[in-house]
Amino acid sequence: MALTFDWSQLSTLSALEFHELVQAREAVFVVEQNCAYQEVDEVDVHAWHLRVRLNGQLAACARVVAPGDKFALPSIGRVMTLKAFRQQKLGRPLMMEAMRFTETMYPGLGIQISGQLYLQAFYESLGFVKVSEPYDEDGILHIDMIKQAS
Repeated sequence: MALTFDWSQLSTLSALEFHELVQAREAVFVVEQNCAYQEVDEVDVHAWHLRVRLNGQLAACARVVAPGDKFALPSIGRVMTLKAFRQQKLGRPLMMEAMRFTETMYPGLGIQISGQLYLQAFYESLGFVKVSEPYDEDGILHIDMIKQAS
């Protein structure tokens, strides 16, 4: 299994790379989850985008947002694996890379996420702790979680 990680900011992505990223995110967050919302937002312009490829094909992605752009802490969001790759167990390596990058870019600050409630145990296994009650975001229950700085 050849897994590769590619970090980019929006300004360095080609039009085709951006199209591939947006198409993948919309396939999961808008179509599969049946959520009508503004998937591409103003945060994308400043975020770092992680594209994960498996044997050369886009399989998963996430974005890292600087402190103050979404939460007071740096955050990881838009975490997803494309349906065709879900049996490959990419969630853990995807999040490990996103956490590594975030801690390197913003050392000593910790990380905040807004995670889907059903993934709470997964995020806890990565060191995140629940810091909010469940809330509805676009028809899906979420919770805020924080991972303390290493």
